Amino acid sequence: MGLDSEDSGRASTGAFVGAGCFSAIAGFFGGGMMAVLVAKVVGSVRGCQPPEGIPACNWGQYAMVGMIAGVIILPLVSIIRLTSRRS
Repeated sequence: MGLDSEDSGRASTGAFVGAGCFSAIAGFFGGGMMAVLVAKVVGSVRGCQPPEGIPACNWGQYAMVGMIAGVIILPLVSIIRLTSRRS
């Protein structure tokens, strides 16, 4: 299931697309949440007091960088893991 028709042991293109799309969504949200945590730690070290209801100072900038990194890194790692040969 999910293998090429010649039974070479490689995953099909559909498996790569599916894994890449699913992991891009997870990377987007996961990277953003981790970046906001970093923003909170950096703000605490700097002594920044965010306004009421805001998680951290400059959280939007940190979140954007984290989301972009997550969308790139997580699908890349997922596809590399799919293409690696298993012993």
